[in-house]
Amino acid sequence: MKKRNPQRVEERQLVASVEQLAEKIRKRAYELYELRDREDGRDLDDWLKAESEVSGNADRQ
Repeated sequence: MKKRNPQRVEERQLVASVEQLAEKIRKRAYELYELRDREDGRDLDDWLKAESEVSGNADRQ
């Protein structure tokens, strides 16, 4: 029987968490884009705002 490496399990969980966080940010950034009637050219602003909101730092700005 093959033993599981606890460090590899933690790494996979971390990668999954990061991917989930990125997906939440991506979805929120797209919502912000749509709220601006899909005005191009502000993708970085949308991403940074979404990142702040998702991470809970929006009220600190």
